[in-house]
Formats: sequence, structure tokens, C-alpha cells
Amino acid sequence: MAAPSELHAPAAAPAPPPALEADGLRRAFGPRRAVDGVSFALAPGECLALFGPNGAGKTTTLRMLAGLLSPTAGEARVDGRPIAKDEAVRARVGLISHHAMLYAALTAQENVAFAARLYGVADPEGAARASLERMRVLERADTPVRRLSRGLQQRVSIARAMVHDPRVVLLDEPFTGLDDAGARALTGALTTLKAAGAALVLVTHNLVEGLALATRVAVMRDGAFVLDRPRAAVEDVAFAAEYRALFGVG
Repeated sequence: MAAPSELHAPAAAPAPPPALEADGLRRAFGPRRAVDGVSFALAPGECLALFGPNGAGKTTTLRMLAGLLSPTAGEARVDGRPIAKDEAVRARVGLISHHAMLYAALTAQENVAFAARLYGVADPEGAARASLERMRVLERADTPVRRLSRGLQQRVSIARAMVHDPRVVLLDEPFTGLDDAGARALTGALTTLKAAGAALVLVTHNLVEGLALATRVAVMRDGAFVLDRPRAAVEDVAFAAEYRALFGVG
């Protein structure tokens, strides 16, 4: 017979859903399968570093995770809620690309504040200044972005993507075009976001950059993961050699 304390013990709380989850994502363009059955889950504060050659399906995967492209099959979820079916869920995601995609005639401040308003940030002007400062470009806040260098435009683009403190951050070759100061600012901002509980997916060709932030490492080829390991199980030199052998590079 169970003891009285056992009879009245409260039920264990259910485990929270992953911050970001891909469940059998597939995307076909005609007969070609660009993404073919990608699945993974990231808890808050985790970072998946995703490597692979051009054409492997990495950017298509990011676009589905961001809700910008509907999967042919499968589903992406943030905090257990489908991204494709809920605009409020998509607003929890920040996408950083190597394409700046800024309004050239607007200043850096105006670009970032405009995004903050779209996300419903309470103080868009203040949030924009804070985000520009985090990317070390606040001193150019009043400069039209058409007059900024490629590297500074990239910093403004990153500030815009992070102005609403997203729950999930998706990064597609974000270090492209950044100088050393910009790269350090981005790494610092991503480290802060991870510590605050954001989940990150970082697509990069640079093994050093990816491994420095990763808690999980995956390699993609022909639309599927061909390697998927915890970062703790990856030794840098051995992984670099394995990657070169896998793709015949180096």
C-alpha cells in the first residue's frame, strides 16, 4: 500500500517544448528535393552550427524555420507553436542574412526603429539606439545607409534583426562583409542572446566561427543532415579533417 505522502504527491510538471523544433522538414522545387527530412530540436540557449557546401539546402531550411517559405512536408515550431500558422510566432524569430536589405534612403536609426514598430516594441526609438549601440554603430545612427560601407550596412542589418530580442535567431553567413570590430560585436551580441535563452541556428562556411558558438554541430548535404553531434563530442582539428574528407576540400 502506498504511503500517504505518495498518494498526495503532486504530478510532475510537463517538460516545456523546445525553443525551436524542425519536424521532418521537406521542400521540393519541382522534382528536386532541396530539403529532405530535416529534424532537430533546440532548447533555450542552444546554438546549432550548420555547415555544408553551396546548394546543400541550408538557406532553404532557414527560410522555412523563419516562416518565409512553406514546407512541402513537415513543420517548424517555436515554443511548441507552428511557425507557418501564426504571425505572432513568426515575430519571435530574427533572421540575419549576408544581404543587408535595408531602406537605402533612410538612416540607420530609421531603419531599425521602423522594424521595432513592426514588432510592436514599446519604445522603438530607444530600442533602435540600444540595438545599434550593441553592434557598435550608434555613432552612425543619423547617416543614410546608402552612405555607409558594406560592413556598416551589415551591422545595421543585424541591429534591425535583433531589435525585438527574438526568441529564435537564424543566421545565414552573418559574418560576411564584417570587419574585425563588427565580427566581435556580432559574436558578443549572440553570446548575450544565448545567455538570455535565445535559440540560434548559424549557417556558415567558417568552421572556427561556427564551432565557437555551437552547442550542437550538423553538416548538410543534398538536403539532409549527414552528421549531427553535440558540440562536446566534436574535436576541432578532427572535425575539420572529417569535413574536408567529406566534401573533398582542403
